[in-house]
Amino acid sequence: MIIIELTDLAWGLIPVAITLWLVRRWSLSPRRALLAIARMLLQLLLIGYVLAFIFNSDSPLLISGVLSVMLFAASWIALDSLPGRSLPLFGLSLTAVAGGGLFTLLVISQGVMHLQPWYTPQVLIPIAGMIFSNSMNTISLAGERFFSEFGRDQDYCRARNTAYQAALIPITNALMAVGLVSLPGMMTGQILSGVSPLIAARYQIMVMLMIFGSAGISAALFLMLLRRHVQPEHAGREVEQGD
Repeated sequence: MIIIELTDLAWGLIPVAITLWLVRRWSLSPRRALLAIARMLLQLLLIGYVLAFIFNSDSPLLISGVLSVMLFAASWIALDSLPGRSLPLFGLSLTAVAGGGLFTLLVISQGVMHLQPWYTPQVLIPIAGMIFSNSMNTISLAGERFFSEFGRDQDYCRARNTAYQAALIPITNALMAVGLVSLPGMMTGQILSGVSPLIAARYQIMVMLMIFGSAGISAALFLMLLRRHVQPEHAGREVEQGD
């Protein structure tokens, strides 16, 4: 396995600097990109120390706490692109991420990987991270498209169907391209660390199945729960039209 020193990582900043220069050159604000890069560096450098501590622990309570934090964070971030982020919407998002994400995590960790003990942090936390983040992204896409369609006087069912179809486009494209256009992160990482490509391919199949399933279930749950959330608005719209 190739060991990457911190000084070597600086070379990776060269294409980043070129991109930021282009953003600035074309009269766009690089502030958000700079903030994102700074947060990425800080978060990943710190998470290395945090994960080292967690991986050395043998506490199911600690692992459950970590999963809870990941779940709550994903549910809140999923609402970032939605209008009027609120506690009721957060409750819907949390229910959707938990419903699709935890169910898929249980199936994968126990049905596919047979984790013993169930809280093995070196496996459970990375898998949960992939599941929750994909559920988060799909809910964000589904919610944004739903409110856009619903705001154009589409009825709930049509807005839901359009939003669901749009939300699944990225993961569906990823399924079509994997192995042909791209070698995803887990498979690439395993191959670089010396794992047989045949074994790495099986792990990647597991990953693609779990992110598609969790994303699809979470987005569907969120859109179904939104029906009750938008019902008062829909009723108010009908009253106005009646007047």
